[in-house]
Amino acid sequence: MIYKLGLDVGSTTAKIAVLDANGQLVYNAYRRHNTKVTEVICSFFDEIKEKLGSCKVSAMVTGSAGMGISETARIPFVQEVVAASRLIFEKYPSVRTLVDLGGEDSKMIFFHPDHQPDIRMNGNCAGGTGAFIDQMAMLLNIPDLNEYITSTHTIYAIASRCGVFAKTDVQNLISREVPKSDIVASVFHAVAMQTMNTLARGCDVAPKVMFCGGPFSFLPQLKEFFLKAMQLSPSDVVDAEHPEIVSAAGAALMEASRLEIDIDSLRSRVATERTAVAPRANALPVLFASDAEREHWLKHEKEVELVKKVTVAAYRGSSCYVGIDSGSTTTKITIIGEDKELIYSYYAHNNGNPLYTVKHGLQGFAEALQAAEKKVRIGGSAVTGYGEDLIRAAFSIDHGVVETIAHYTAAHYLNSDLSFVLDIGGQDMKAIFIKNGEISRVELNEACSSGCGSFVETFGKSLGYSAPEFAALACTASHPCDLGTRCTVFMNSKVKQSLRENATTADIAAGLSYSVIKNCLFKVLKFNDLQELGDNIVVQGGAFKNASIQRALEVVTGKKVTCSKIPELMGAYGAALIAMTGRRNE
Repeated sequence: MIYKLGLDVGSTTAKIAVLDANGQLVYNAYRRHNTKVTEVICSFFDEIKEKLGSCKVSAMVTGSAGMGISETARIPFVQEVVAASRLIFEKYPSVRTLVDLGGEDSKMIFFHPDHQPDIRMNGNCAGGTGAFIDQMAMLLNIPDLNEYITSTHTIYAIASRCGVFAKTDVQNLISREVPKSDIVASVFHAVAMQTMNTLARGCDVAPKVMFCGGPFSFLPQLKEFFLKAMQLSPSDVVDAEHPEIVSAAGAALMEASRLEIDIDSLRSRVATERTAVAPRANALPVLFASDAEREHWLKHEKEVELVKKVTVAAYRGSSCYVGIDSGSTTTKITIIGEDKELIYSYYAHNNGNPLYTVKHGLQGFAEALQAAEKKVRIGGSAVTGYGEDLIRAAFSIDHGVVETIAHYTAAHYLNSDLSFVLDIGGQDMKAIFIKNGEISRVELNEACSSGCGSFVETFGKSLGYSAPEFAALACTASHPCDLGTRCTVFMNSKVKQSLRENATTADIAAGLSYSVIKNCLFKVLKFNDLQELGDNIVVQGGAFKNASIQRALEVVTGKKVTCSKIPELMGAYGAALIAMTGRRNE
């Protein structure tokens, strides 16, 4: 028997369907590939062999990253909407509208009995797709969004066109202590409206309707919000047997020329020829020329111990000074001694409650004092950041400080001859130019996070890596991808193209680090001459805990940059210095 095999490789997941001679499904799988496309596909083939033996298959591939498989492994390719349409014609002829929500793209197909289907795709923007939903779930720290959907809820406005803008809306709802059930409902509503407004305009949604793709498969309550937006009822829906593999099953049903091959040979072809692809011509320079250079830089050059530290127990002064940086997503607290030494620090995510986070951080210092049986006087306090006014009022803080001044004060303490300060935080970026010891120009970037730390962190998490793991991986890249400087959403198409060219996860990670720096220097600051930076560059912000971002800045500018061992705390440290002097350095 020759089995029909359909393989669907998307931007975030791989799906496979194997049919017998009667068209019955005998094997299927759905798996996130985390850019390890070859490994996941080969695992599918191993499972097929275990279940069906050394069988022969007639193979067809589809999906946004499937063309790369097709070209390198020489497997016939079919466009995914054509494959999905084939399944509808064959198995579900009553369907008039298909809504397919993927990881980073969305599709609607309108079927008409008297002419060709009307196909709508949204492949350039991941707003309102599975990736967008994943970002919101991570922000809310909710593993299963289905558990938070209730029968009654209030819908709030969320900008679904982009995860960056949506984050601001969601964080605002969290800070207002809006129930998470309402926020999740608002996210689902935003996804439905984004899809309808983008893909269905000018065309009536006629029943019967079928929903397919991973988000609908694993978030079944998402359908309710789409039906409401379509003004339809559950009786107007036709449920697919396996909605997550519709395109893969359609590819298996295609009658065009297919590759007939035994499963062992197919696996060998994918495993060997995919890994033998030549390096990409447009690859960026490596971050490190050798392992030895990387290890030397990480050990001796990345961070400098510029801030003296002592433990609470070892501190001998009678007074201390408190600096708080209340950011949009995190809280940073530093407490310094009379010689400007750091005696206590605290860094934590706000989780929607900055007041509690600051309180918890200050309680930690009080407990450390108690454990050391010490008493010190708070000589002054200052707060900066997104939550400056709220924290200052709640805790009777002495000074409120503009963020740029706090960061400049900390950088000036590290290097009195500094010429340029670059602070890249979770969602914003600040660039400070200094001439003759004074601030001459300030640039801020708060509208787009493609030049910010959360941009890389979120992408790493979507691939299954922690921020430190993703940073370490980037430093080992042999052919960093040129992913451009557009926002996270539009960059997804670049990542898909890189996957097609057999890029490794390390190459993509390094490319993202380059994109952060290039976005900052050339898109936001619009540099024509990098000599404007001067020779005394200080970098700050949590993004620079990522070694690959700091190194990318050095490679792009050709300049050595200075980074302390506490870059994520420098705003709070600058606030503490201002609390000590009682001056804002304005």
